[in-house]
Amino acid sequence: MELKSLGSKIEYKQDYAPEVLEAFDNKHPENDYWVRFNCPEFTSLCPITGQPDFAAIQIDYIPAIQMVESKSLKLYLFSFRNHGAFHEDCVNIIMKDLIALMAPKYIEVTGWFTPRGGISIHPYCNYGKPGTEYESLAKTRLFSHSEVTPLS
Repeated sequence: MELKSLGSKIEYKQDYAPEVLEAFDNKHPENDYWVRFNCPEFTSLCPITGQPDFAAIQIDYIPAIQMVESKSLKLYLFSFRNHGAFHEDCVNIIMKDLIALMAPKYIEVTGWFTPRGGISIHPYCNYGKPGTEYESLAKTRLFSHSEVTPLS
């Protein structure tokens, strides 16, 4: 598989761009292991007011056959900068796009959005491959979810 983003000049998309995501083969598909990405400078726009929203986004996943390439993930997350979406929508869109890209065994996405109008929102979503132990992991983690501060 040829990676296009890695090592090339950066072209920043001006709006939501899932097509920039790239995957590569997992060299250890027989192992279960966690991969974590932390994006402490995520920005998007409120779809009603057009005001900027700021967040730390954390993505954790257990890869299967494919893994997301980090530079393409950076460009993808940057593409939300001028995109209007509610906080809860952002984390669900990110999770669904990554599921479509790499079909992980398990994935979760958390957003720590900074306060606006005195209220902060911290949406969390997850997914476990249906019919596997990862589906029950997803339910367990969702139903026992508790707030953890983002890593920087």
